[in-house]
Amino acid sequence: MIRTWRLDDSRQTLVLGSQNAHLAEVVYWGPRLPDEADLEVVYRANAIDVTGGMLDLNPELSICPEATRTFPGQPGLVIRQGDGRPYLPKFCFANDEIAEDSLKLSFTDQDGTLTYHACFSLDPVTHVIEAKSVLEATHPMHLHWMSAPVFPAPQSSDEMIDFAGRWCGEFQLNRTPWNAGIRYRENRTGRTGHEHFPGLIVPCRGASNASGHAYGFHYGWSGGHRMVAEELPDGRRQIQFGHATRLENDPQCHFETAPLYAMFSDDGLNGCAVAFQRHLRDRVVRFPDPERPRPVHYNCWEAVYFDHKLDELKEIATLAAGLGAERFVLDDGWFGSRDDDTQALSDWEVDPRKYPDGLHPLIDHIHSQGMTFGIWFEPEMINPDSNIFRAHPDWALGGEDQIMGRQQMALNMALPEVHDFLFERISGILADHAIDYIKWDHNRVLPTPDAAQTRGSYALLDRLRTAHPKVEIESCASGGGRIDFGILQRTHRVWLSDSNDAVERLKMQHNAAIFLPMAVTGSHVGPRKCHTSGRVIDIRFRAWVAAQRHMGFEMDPRELGADEARVLREVTQWWTDNRDWMVNADILRLDSADPAVIAEQQLSQTGDRFVVFAGKAGTSAQIAPRPLPLTRLTPDAMYRIELVNRGDAPALSRGDQALKSQGLTLSGAYLMSHGITLPWNFPETMWVVKGTLL
Repeated sequence: MIRTWRLDDSRQTLVLGSQNAHLAEVVYWGPRLPDEADLEVVYRANAIDVTGGMLDLNPELSICPEATRTFPGQPGLVIRQGDGRPYLPKFCFANDEIAEDSLKLSFTDQDGTLTYHACFSLDPVTHVIEAKSVLEATHPMHLHWMSAPVFPAPQSSDEMIDFAGRWCGEFQLNRTPWNAGIRYRENRTGRTGHEHFPGLIVPCRGASNASGHAYGFHYGWSGGHRMVAEELPDGRRQIQFGHATRLENDPQCHFETAPLYAMFSDDGLNGCAVAFQRHLRDRVVRFPDPERPRPVHYNCWEAVYFDHKLDELKEIATLAAGLGAERFVLDDGWFGSRDDDTQALSDWEVDPRKYPDGLHPLIDHIHSQGMTFGIWFEPEMINPDSNIFRAHPDWALGGEDQIMGRQQMALNMALPEVHDFLFERISGILADHAIDYIKWDHNRVLPTPDAAQTRGSYALLDRLRTAHPKVEIESCASGGGRIDFGILQRTHRVWLSDSNDAVERLKMQHNAAIFLPMAVTGSHVGPRKCHTSGRVIDIRFRAWVAAQRHMGFEMDPRELGADEARVLREVTQWWTDNRDWMVNADILRLDSADPAVIAEQQLSQTGDRFVVFAGKAGTSAQIAPRPLPLTRLTPDAMYRIELVNRGDAPALSRGDQALKSQGLTLSGAYLMSHGITLPWNFPETMWVVKGTLL
């Protein structure tokens, strides 16, 4: 007997099938099939032939491949009895629950010990599939590995794209050719990690940013993940995502994966990007006040570090407000005896030496400048040199001889007493002060990975969100070390990187946009001389790179000359004038013919306006700029394009190039097939072009 199921939206169809009550397998995923398609025929058509050197039947590449079915690749589940003996389930169909846009399939094993549920939901607007595996046992068992429901990868793909990185160098693309065997990536740091962002893009042959078929995946979990992209000897390919192996340290009766967000695109990598951006912004993140414009940030960290002086902070706040800042964030150094990063972490009480009258005088001044107030915490960490550690050394996670990270240890977030202490201290600060924002940091990897640590952190965030629903939270972990859809179910912004180097930031923002919308991606104008790279960068480039995302400043405004302050005010004003439509715009990566140019097009959801940011990260091989083709415009419509920052043209741009002096009216067909011809410019500069549908 063959059973089949399907989920559809306007773009795609997902078909699952099962024979002889075995676990289901995805037998089709791609462009939408006709409603009248015979799914049993689709199931049979998906089967591959048998030849020499093979078994007499092909084991299913199921949603949870089973070792007991002689599957030749990586299994979807590895589990042991409570006494450590391996347990090898053989699942059979139990029941299904079918709704318009969701599907739940349940299977039980041969002994009735395990019940496996595969849950799928398809959002018809964002085109994102959420898939999750749930396992229930009749008695406690040890879980080594469980994948979210397994998807096949297309065999028309030549490569896969995943994401690596480091501190101050997040979201670097890896392109790996498909070949027999596995691409195995596992993050065991206990947090999402700079090194292994849990995402994968599988482009089909010939796909670009703007065209072709591509498949996208993201695993929404903050505690470390495992990814397997495997090509079997018979040529079939599978994609597995789940928690990192051995994260569950205790035997349990219930296990579940995080959601695996998966989607099919028929218009290149941008189709993946738009789906992920919209789904995250509109379905995952829950803003306290969705109608409130995203405020321009000022963060004082790179201005004062730990050296907090009330008069200086007031002066800085006044200058920041004059530049256009709308939210002032007081960073590390306001609590305990926190004069450097070696002490006081977890002593969440206002330092009376630096703030003898508490934080109220500073907050009152910030409010008088028309700004709201935010504050820094690092709740999950503790310094050995702190009052709390001296009182409760048993609250620290890991052994006494562990390697320190930034002179700190992690708190054991699975302990109820730790959870209650942190809630009391943080909630007390929030209740006693007019605070609308928390920068929530996480500055070291864990001494040992443990899913209970992540669940404890989630629970604390959830509890604080319930108690203080109007407070926004930013996820920061030495920059981009904890960015994923799991943490963003509980937070509202991410700090993409500790690097404020605009050249590096341009590249990181470009790649991160495959998953992250403008609304949640913090980007700040850093100091003239970048504190993490030493590079000296012109204010114009720094400002426009920050204006691509949720804009802010993170420098000492007292260093600005008159011209620099003017430029920053003007760019900030441009951003505030346009943020209402940009916050919901689709960020589209453009296929630049010049590798030195990293360009994107932010297109309003109604299609009536767009802005192009064309950043030049290096020196071009050719003399004149190559035309830059746009995307997703209406071919027979006319658009008015204008160079926003035409005054930035250098003296070496000597020609009478049209955009430098006037706006142009061009068809969508021309702009997409030929593209915009920009004026000449130096490296480390940005052209900004606005377009309006006529």
